[in-house]
Amino acid sequence: MAEPKAHTRLSETVYDRVKQDIFDFRLLPGDRLTETELAETLKVSRTPVRQALHRLEQEGYLKLAFRNGWNVLPFDFDRFEQLYDLRIILELAAVQQICDAEAAADLTALAAIWLVPENERLRDARVVSENDEAFHQDLVIATGNAEMARVHRDISEKIRIIRRLDFTKGERINATYDEHAQILRLLTQRKAAQASILLRSHISASKAEVRKITLHMLHMASRGSRSVE
Repeated sequence: MAEPKAHTRLSETVYDRVKQDIFDFRLLPGDRLTETELAETLKVSRTPVRQALHRLEQEGYLKLAFRNGWNVLPFDFDRFEQLYDLRIILELAAVQQICDAEAAADLTALAAIWLVPENERLRDARVVSENDEAFHQDLVIATGNAEMARVHRDISEKIRIIRRLDFTKGERINATYDEHAQILRLLTQRKAAQASILLRSHISASKAEVRKITLHMLHMASRGSRSVE
């Protein structure tokens, strides 16, 4: 039984590495991978490599090519935008349920993170990204609907790597703190309509910013790749 578990762990490592390379633009659309080369680079057998690549194929990042090769597919912006739109639907429902609930939701833990003076705001993009994801998940969890929370977690996992690009600029970090703080204040006051308008605008702005940054980074990475050639 130890060997399958070991393969699962190695497959997860390979999956994370290749997916990260795609989202960090070290692998560009059209680039080719082979199981043999990847296994040699990562010093693992081909079995976990194959498992990881098939998983990435199912998620729409790779396509099986001729003779044991894999091609990196272009970013599917339509799919990402659909996932963002589904997030909006779930979180707007969560806002309404929180405001309509008989007992007030406990938002103190979120307030401790987001209702802080400007000089206490975190600046590490990765940490802020993780806190942002937790903020939105906790809003859904606060409804007490476990199925809503499960679906929301699944969406968050699918967009996590691209979503973190939204925090590569200082003004976006500041905007996130400002908007999260205002959303929390409105929820505390049970102002569902105002909170919903702000939440929709907040997520839509993030979606637009991520698309813009991704296109720019793809362009710059592609130019760099051509200059090396």
